[in-house]
Order: sequence, then C-alpha cells, then structure tokens
Amino acid sequence: MNESPESAMFRPPINRAMRALDRSFFKKSVPLSAARILDNKQISKYRTELGHDLLRLDRMPAVRSVRDSDGQEAKALLLRPEVKPDDASTWSPKLSDLVKASQVSLSPYNLELDYDYWNYHDIMSAILPEAEQDELPTGFSIVGHVAHLNLRDQYLPYKHLIATVLLDKNPTIRTVINKTDEVGEQNEYRTFSYELLAGDPDMNVEIHEENCRFRFDYSKVYWNSRLNTEHRRLVEKFQPGEAVCDVMAGVGPFAVPAGKKNVFVWANDLNPDSFASLDDAVRRNKVHRFVKVFNEDGRTFIRSSAERLLKTDTHVKIHKGVSRLKQPASTVKPIATLTSPKTFNHYILNLPASAITFLPSFIGLYVGREEFFTPHTDAKLPFIHVHCFSTKSDGNKEEEIKICKEVSEQIGYEMKPGSMETEGEVQVWDVRDVAPMKRMFCASFRLPGEVAFRVAENESRIQPLPSKERT
Repeated sequence: MNESPESAMFRPPINRAMRALDRSFFKKSVPLSAARILDNKQISKYRTELGHDLLRLDRMPAVRSVRDSDGQEAKALLLRPEVKPDDASTWSPKLSDLVKASQVSLSPYNLELDYDYWNYHDIMSAILPEAEQDELPTGFSIVGHVAHLNLRDQYLPYKHLIATVLLDKNPTIRTVINKTDEVGEQNEYRTFSYELLAGDPDMNVEIHEENCRFRFDYSKVYWNSRLNTEHRRLVEKFQPGEAVCDVMAGVGPFAVPAGKKNVFVWANDLNPDSFASLDDAVRRNKVHRFVKVFNEDGRTFIRSSAERLLKTDTHVKIHKGVSRLKQPASTVKPIATLTSPKTFNHYILNLPASAITFLPSFIGLYVGREEFFTPHTDAKLPFIHVHCFSTKSDGNKEEEIKICKEVSEQIGYEMKPGSMETEGEVQVWDVRDVAPMKRMFCASFRLPGEVAFRVAENESRIQPLPSKERT
C-alpha cells in the first residue's frame, strides 16, 4: 500500500478479536471524486495530463465505468481523496481548465473495497494484535502446491487464520502446513512432523528446478527450495564426462541437472522413498544414460562405489539434435562418445547435520590404487563437498577455522582455510542462514593423498553390500 497521508483510508477494517476468518467483515466504502471524460477517445491523453490528480493505488485501475444522469455509460478517471467535486480550490490548474472547457465533469464516486482487494499483509495487519506485528509471518516455503510455514510460538494461536488467508491470496497454493519439529530430529531421513492448517491434505507435489521435473511425496522425503542456488553452484563446477558421487542425493537436485550436463553421476540415498523419487526423476528427465541410482547407507556407499567404479565400463554416445521421429539415433553417427572415468572427480555429502562424520570413510579409500592417480596418470584425487551447520559471525572467519578443525579431526590430517585446489586447504562457502544463530556452509577440499592412501592398522577394506541399484 502507498504510505501517503490518506493511505489509512484504504486499509481494511480492523478486528483484533477475529479467530475464524469472516471475509464479509472486510468491506469498505471510500468517498472519492470521478472525472467523467466526455470524449472516450481522449482518455489516454487526459490520464497523462491529470497525472497529479489521479488516484494512485496498488492493484486499483484509475479508469472506471460510470453512468451519467441519463443512465448512459461513460468512462471516468478516479481522483485523489483531496480532490472535491464541489470545491474548485482542490482542483489542479489542468483539471480546472478541462472542466471549464467542458471536456470533463466531476461527480462524487464511492469506491467499494472488499476482502478480495486486500493482500495477505493487509488482512493480517488488521487481524493480528499490534503487539505481534513487529514481524508478520510472511516467510514460507512453497513446494509445488504446498506452502510450508514454520510459525513462531506467538503466532500459533492464529495459525488457522494465517493459513486460510495465505491460501486465499495465493492461487497456486492448495495446501498449507506448519512444521512441528526440526528437520531430522525424529529420523535419519530428514523428514519432519507437520500439521495441516488449511486446504487439501495431498502432499504429492511436482516441482521444476533447473529445467528438471521432480515428483515426490513431500511428507516422506527431504526437499528445500531455498537450496536452489547451492544446487546450481555445485553443478556448475562439474564438467561433461566427469564422474560425481552424490552420497545423500535425496530426490536428485544435484544429480539430475548434472546428468543433463552429460556428467556421470552415482546418486545414492538411504531413504527408500527418496530412492524411488530419485529413480523416477532420472527417467522422467531422460538422464538414465548418465545417472545411476542406489539405496545404501552413505558410509558404505562412499567405499563400495569407489570400488565398483574402478570395475565399471560406461560409454555414452552423444548425438546432435536427432529427432527420433524422423531418424533413429542408432543410424546416425555420434558427434562424440563419453567414457566414464574410473575414479570420481567429485563427492557431494549434503547432510549438513552429520555429513562431516562421514569423512572417515575416505581414509584409505584408494589404498593399493595409487597407479590410477598422478603422477601415474592425469587423474587427480577427488574434490569433496561436505555441507555442515555452524554459528555465524562477521566474515565467517571463526567458522572457517572451526569447520577446518572438524574436517581435520575426522580425516586425521591438518586442513586450513584456503583454496580447494591446494592440498591441505579447505574452501568454506556460506550457503544460507538457517536460524538467527545458525548458518549452513559447504566445505570443499581435494582429498589429500596422505588420507586416500593411508594404510590403517588392521585395515579391512569395506566390501560392497547388496543394494538396490537402477540404471
């Protein structure tokens, strides 16, 4: 709403005692003036010339249909509240000239406003107690047709009001829920308990991200729309023909876009529902030639996937713009053939609450496999991108030191803040704020040779376990 002196005239009626939404309560008649245009062809011209006199209100067109004394319909321009039809001293010189020339005529006009006119913020400002309005509950996540609230305690008495208005004012939303616990607090799948506040109880959603489609039951898998930028940032680091191991892949926000870039991805998730949705996304987005999906424990998968990739031969032929309706791809000469590397170029560990504790699985990962890496070949040891939570401070310097210390303790090798290209250094990336004193980071570093080739006492290599795998 405009914050002009008369803006209060256009605010909705106030009812701080309302607990069940009464849409009929929000009706208001605002007395104004209308400048009837005698020649409809001049509307655009006069609208420009009378700019200072016109009513300028969000979501409210200035041009209206009115009827003259004979009942004939005509066009009129709504004027600011200060302009009075019977007081020429309130008219601008231009308006006075047009009236004297009989180009326009002024008359009273009652502007009728109702619930449909006002937005979510307007309605909630008229309902919630003023003491609760320092920060209205406007922040929420939209996942498909579901609006996901995380209401503070002071707003819980009004939760159904908030949800109902939110549903009314957002036509793409069909379901409003409120989180009742912390993500991952109750189980290892990062799902959360919630209550339905308004709308349809259907939690099966379809979303689009990075030109990819995902379908899943939001109540059974983890998804965070606010991580779209982080998904894109990491995928941009992967090059066509590289191999990526996505250890906690979820429904595939890293894996599927990477597959569209012709990156070979081994994507794993422990949650059977995530695994099923991941498999669906791989097929739905036609990246099955590049993305393999697995359903294993993450720690086991780090080691078993590295062992299996060494023994896997994957070749994908690339064709340029072949229309299968016109000509089968099998009859067209490929422009290139991509062969998967024998070792991963990147590992993603996107389980910020505990991913750092998975790092010991990289100790001795390539014992006896030194010949696969420099200086014996051009292949370098992989980058590891591990997400984590920490506190927040100006510049995040304290957090960088703290995260590097945690990484060092997990892999038994001293790591310091710096460039991920330099062995022994960690690049700490600020992903997003999670809570007032909690921030999500991504620590990226190249696996040090001393860690990858370390032979531990009583070393016993983890053998691949039977798993669900689909290609």
